[in-house]
Amino acid sequence: MDRDLAAARELAAGLAVRAGRLQLERHDTLRVGAPKAHANDVVSDVDIASEQLIVEAIREAFPDDAVQAEEGHGRTGNSGWTWVIDPLDGTRNYISRTGPWSVCIALYQGEQARVAVVHEPVAGETFSAVDGGGALLNGQSIVASSGPPLAEALVGVSFQPNPATKERAGKVIRDLLPVSGDIRRLPAALNLVYQAAGRLDGGLCLDTNLWDIAAGALIAREAGVILGGHGEDFTTELTIGAAPGLWPTLSERVRATA
Repeated sequence: MDRDLAAARELAAGLAVRAGRLQLERHDTLRVGAPKAHANDVVSDVDIASEQLIVEAIREAFPDDAVQAEEGHGRTGNSGWTWVIDPLDGTRNYISRTGPWSVCIALYQGEQARVAVVHEPVAGETFSAVDGGGALLNGQSIVASSGPPLAEALVGVSFQPNPATKERAGKVIRDLLPVSGDIRRLPAALNLVYQAAGRLDGGLCLDTNLWDIAAGALIAREAGVILGGHGEDFTTELTIGAAPGLWPTLSERVRATA
Protein backbone atom coordinates (compact mmCIF):
# COMPACT_ATOMS: atom_id res chain seq x y z
CA MET A 1 0.00 0.00 0.00
CA ASP A 2 1.52 3.31 -1.10
CA ARG A 3 1.42 6.35 1.14
CA ASP A 4 2.48 9.97 0.80
CA LEU A 5 5.31 9.97 3.34
CA ALA A 6 5.92 13.71 3.08
CA ALA A 7 2.29 14.32 4.00
CA ALA A 8 2.57 11.84 6.88
CA ARG A 9 5.60 13.73 8.15
CA GLU A 10 3.71 17.01 7.99
CA LEU A 11 0.84 15.48 9.95
CA ALA A 12 3.19 14.07 12.59
CA ALA A 13 5.11 17.32 12.89
CA GLY A 14 1.94 19.34 13.31
CA LEU A 15 0.64 16.99 15.99
CA ALA A 16 3.97 17.01 17.84
CA VAL A 17 3.98 20.81 17.89
CA ARG A 18 0.38 20.88 19.16
CA ALA A 19 1.23 18.40 21.92
CA GLY A 20 4.31 20.40 22.84
CA ARG A 21 2.25 23.58 23.07
CA LEU A 22 -0.19 21.79 25.39
CA GLN A 23 2.72 20.69 27.58
CA LEU A 24 4.04 24.22 27.91
CA GLU A 25 0.60 25.63 28.65
CA ARG A 26 -0.13 23.05 31.37
CA HIS A 27 3.30 22.98 32.98
CA ASP A 28 2.18 24.93 36.03
CA THR A 29 -0.96 22.85 36.65
CA LEU A 30 0.21 19.29 35.91
CA ARG A 31 -0.77 16.44 38.21
CA VAL A 32 1.52 13.48 38.81
CA GLY A 33 -0.07 10.04 38.93
CA ALA A 34 1.04 6.81 40.57
CA PRO A 35 4.36 5.32 39.34
CA LYS A 36 4.13 2.67 36.65
CA ALA A 37 6.80 -0.05 36.46
CA HIS A 38 8.91 1.28 39.34
CA ALA A 39 9.19 4.27 41.67
CA ASN A 40 11.10 6.38 39.13
CA ASP A 41 8.74 5.58 36.25
CA VAL A 42 6.46 8.58 36.62
CA VAL A 43 3.55 9.82 34.53
CA SER A 44 1.50 13.02 34.59
CA ASP A 45 -1.95 13.95 33.38
CA VAL A 46 -0.19 15.98 30.67
CA ASP A 47 1.47 12.82 29.27
CA ILE A 48 -1.98 11.26 28.93
CA ALA A 49 -3.63 14.34 27.45
CA SER A 50 -0.80 14.71 24.93
CA GLU A 51 -1.16 11.09 23.83
CA GLN A 52 -4.92 11.43 23.45
CA LEU A 53 -4.48 14.51 21.26
CA ILE A 54 -2.06 12.69 18.94
CA VAL A 55 -3.88 9.35 18.78
CA GLU A 56 -7.31 10.87 18.12
CA ALA A 57 -5.97 12.90 15.19
CA ILE A 58 -4.18 9.87 13.72
CA ARG A 59 -7.30 7.74 14.11
CA GLU A 60 -9.29 10.33 12.19
CA ALA A 61 -6.72 10.60 9.39
CA PHE A 62 -5.82 6.89 9.16
CA PRO A 63 -8.59 4.79 10.74
CA ASP A 64 -7.07 1.48 9.60
CA ASP A 65 -3.58 2.07 11.01
CA ALA A 66 -2.32 0.44 14.20
CA VAL A 67 -1.03 2.57 17.07
CA GLN A 68 1.59 1.66 19.67
CA ALA A 69 1.63 4.33 22.38
CA GLU A 70 3.32 4.54 25.77
CA GLU A 71 0.35 5.57 27.89
CA GLY A 72 -2.08 2.89 26.73
CA HIS A 73 -4.01 4.42 23.84
CA GLY A 74 -2.79 1.84 21.34
CA ARG A 75 -4.95 -0.18 18.98
CA THR A 76 -4.67 -2.82 16.31
CA GLY A 77 -5.01 -2.09 12.61
CA ASN A 78 -5.20 -3.85 9.27
CA SER A 79 -3.37 -1.47 6.92
CA GLY A 80 0.18 -2.72 7.54
CA TRP A 81 1.17 0.68 8.98
CA THR A 82 1.83 1.38 12.68
CA TRP A 83 2.29 4.70 14.48
CA VAL A 84 4.72 4.50 17.42
CA ILE A 85 4.18 7.35 19.88
CA ASP A 86 5.90 8.65 22.98
CA PRO A 87 3.87 11.73 23.86
CA LEU A 88 6.41 13.05 26.38
CA ASP A 89 9.87 11.48 26.39
CA GLY A 90 11.62 12.78 29.51
CA THR A 91 8.68 13.05 31.90
CA ARG A 92 10.96 13.29 34.94
CA ASN A 93 12.69 16.30 33.37
CA TYR A 94 9.32 17.83 32.52
CA ILE A 95 7.90 17.41 36.02
CA SER A 96 11.04 18.53 37.86
CA ARG A 97 12.02 21.28 35.36
CA THR A 98 15.58 19.97 35.31
CA GLY A 99 16.13 19.27 31.64
CA PRO A 100 14.70 18.88 28.14
CA TRP A 101 11.95 16.59 26.94
CA SER A 102 10.35 15.86 23.58
CA VAL A 103 7.32 14.57 21.68
CA CYS A 104 8.13 11.54 19.50
CA ILE A 105 6.10 10.12 16.61
CA ALA A 106 7.26 7.43 14.17
CA LEU A 107 5.42 5.65 11.37
CA TYR A 108 6.34 2.08 10.51
CA GLN A 109 5.46 0.08 7.41
CA GLY A 110 5.67 -3.46 8.68
CA GLU A 111 8.98 -3.62 10.56
CA GLN A 112 10.55 -0.64 8.77
CA ALA A 113 10.50 2.92 10.08
CA ARG A 114 9.43 5.25 7.27
CA VAL A 115 8.66 8.60 8.95
CA ALA A 116 9.93 10.18 12.16
CA VAL A 117 9.40 13.39 14.12
CA VAL A 118 10.95 14.49 17.42
CA HIS A 119 9.83 17.90 18.69
CA GLU A 120 11.49 19.75 21.59
CA PRO A 121 8.88 22.23 22.84
CA VAL A 122 11.05 24.65 24.84
CA ALA A 123 13.59 25.20 22.07
CA GLY A 124 10.91 25.10 19.38
CA GLU A 125 12.95 22.55 17.42
CA THR A 126 11.37 19.89 15.20
CA PHE A 127 13.67 17.12 13.97
CA SER A 128 12.23 14.92 11.24
CA ALA A 129 13.03 12.36 8.57
CA VAL A 130 11.50 10.31 5.80
CA ASP A 131 13.14 6.99 5.00
CA GLY A 132 15.75 7.63 2.31
CA GLY A 133 15.18 11.39 2.31
CA GLY A 134 17.72 12.71 4.80
CA ALA A 135 17.20 14.37 8.17
CA LEU A 136 15.85 17.85 8.86
CA LEU A 137 15.78 20.34 11.72
CA ASN A 138 13.03 22.93 11.29
CA GLY A 139 13.07 22.15 7.57
CA GLN A 140 16.84 22.46 7.08
CA SER A 141 19.15 19.51 6.37
CA ILE A 142 21.34 18.23 9.20
CA VAL A 143 24.26 15.79 9.25
CA ALA A 144 26.21 13.96 11.92
CA SER A 145 29.54 15.24 13.24
CA SER A 146 32.82 14.31 11.60
CA GLY A 147 33.61 12.01 14.52
CA PRO A 148 36.51 13.26 16.65
CA PRO A 149 38.71 10.89 18.68
CA LEU A 150 36.98 9.45 21.72
CA ALA A 151 39.14 11.57 24.02
CA GLU A 152 37.53 14.67 22.46
CA ALA A 153 34.04 13.30 21.84
CA LEU A 154 30.83 14.42 23.54
CA VAL A 155 28.76 11.30 24.24
CA GLY A 156 25.09 11.10 25.21
CA VAL A 157 23.87 8.51 27.71
CA SER A 158 20.24 7.43 28.17
CA PHE A 159 18.86 4.70 30.42
CA GLN A 160 15.72 3.62 32.21
CA PRO A 161 15.95 4.61 35.90
CA ASN A 162 15.14 1.21 37.36
CA PRO A 163 17.67 -0.29 39.80
CA ALA A 164 19.06 -2.99 37.48
CA THR A 165 19.55 -0.64 34.54
CA LYS A 166 21.11 2.06 36.72
CA GLU A 167 23.68 -0.47 37.91
CA ARG A 168 24.39 -1.47 34.31
CA ALA A 169 24.64 2.18 33.22
CA GLY A 170 27.01 2.89 36.09
CA LYS A 171 29.47 0.31 34.79
CA VAL A 172 29.41 1.81 31.30
CA ILE A 173 29.80 5.37 32.57
CA ARG A 174 32.66 4.45 34.92
CA ASP A 175 34.55 2.99 31.98
CA LEU A 176 33.63 5.65 29.42
CA LEU A 177 33.87 8.93 31.33
CA PRO A 178 37.65 8.94 31.97
CA VAL A 179 38.48 8.25 28.30
CA SER A 180 35.88 10.44 26.54
CA GLY A 181 35.70 14.19 26.09
CA ASP A 182 32.59 14.36 28.27
CA ILE A 183 29.18 12.77 28.83
CA ARG A 184 25.65 14.16 28.83
CA ARG A 185 22.61 12.33 30.21
CA LEU A 186 19.53 12.92 28.05
CA PRO A 187 16.18 11.32 27.24
CA ALA A 188 16.73 8.74 24.52
CA ALA A 189 15.05 10.55 21.63
CA LEU A 190 17.00 13.77 22.16
CA ASN A 191 20.21 11.77 22.56
CA LEU A 192 19.66 10.37 19.07
CA VAL A 193 18.56 13.56 17.32
CA TYR A 194 21.38 15.58 18.90
CA GLN A 195 23.73 13.05 17.29
CA ALA A 196 21.91 13.66 14.00
CA ALA A 197 22.49 17.40 14.33
CA GLY A 198 26.18 16.99 15.23
CA ARG A 199 25.73 18.32 18.76
CA LEU A 200 26.79 14.95 20.17
CA ASP A 201 29.45 12.82 18.51
CA GLY A 202 27.98 9.55 19.77
CA GLY A 203 25.71 8.04 22.37
CA LEU A 204 24.16 4.98 23.92
CA CYS A 205 20.70 4.03 25.17
CA LEU A 206 20.12 1.20 27.64
CA ASP A 207 16.88 -0.74 28.22
CA THR A 208 14.56 1.57 26.35
CA ASN A 209 11.13 0.90 24.83
CA LEU A 210 10.49 1.13 21.10
CA TRP A 211 8.58 4.41 21.48
CA ASP A 212 11.65 5.95 23.17
CA ILE A 213 13.95 5.35 20.21
CA ALA A 214 11.86 4.67 17.09
CA ALA A 215 11.68 8.25 15.82
CA GLY A 216 15.13 9.31 16.95
CA ALA A 217 16.81 6.29 15.39
CA LEU A 218 15.45 6.97 11.90
CA ILE A 219 16.44 10.64 12.11
CA ALA A 220 19.93 9.71 13.30
CA ARG A 221 20.45 7.19 10.51
CA GLU A 222 19.23 9.60 7.88
CA ALA A 223 21.80 12.13 9.14
CA GLY A 224 24.66 9.64 8.78
CA VAL A 225 24.90 8.29 12.33
CA ILE A 226 25.91 4.62 12.52
CA LEU A 227 23.63 2.63 14.83
CA GLY A 228 24.10 -0.81 16.31
CA GLY A 229 23.91 -2.84 19.48
CA HIS A 230 25.55 -6.06 20.54
CA GLY A 231 24.88 -7.17 16.98
CA GLU A 232 24.78 -5.28 13.71
CA ASP A 233 21.45 -3.63 14.48
CA PHE A 234 20.36 -1.67 17.52
CA THR A 235 17.83 -3.05 19.99
CA THR A 236 15.83 -1.65 22.88
CA GLU A 237 18.31 -3.38 25.21
CA LEU A 238 21.28 -1.54 23.70
CA THR A 239 21.45 1.20 21.10
CA ILE A 240 24.86 2.63 20.27
CA GLY A 241 25.16 5.57 17.90
CA ALA A 242 28.23 7.36 16.60
CA ALA A 243 29.58 9.44 13.77
CA PRO A 244 31.46 7.17 11.33
CA GLY A 245 34.92 8.23 12.49
CA LEU A 246 34.09 7.53 16.13
CA TRP A 247 32.07 4.35 15.63
CA PRO A 248 34.82 1.68 15.84
CA THR A 249 36.26 3.00 19.11
CA LEU A 250 33.01 3.92 20.87
CA SER A 251 31.08 0.79 19.87
CA GLU A 252 33.92 -1.51 20.98
CA ARG A 253 34.21 0.26 24.32
CA VAL A 254 30.48 0.22 25.06
CA ARG A 255 29.95 -3.37 23.95
CA ALA A 256 32.67 -4.51 26.33
CA THR A 257 30.85 -3.14 29.39
CA ALA A 258 27.15 -2.96 28.44
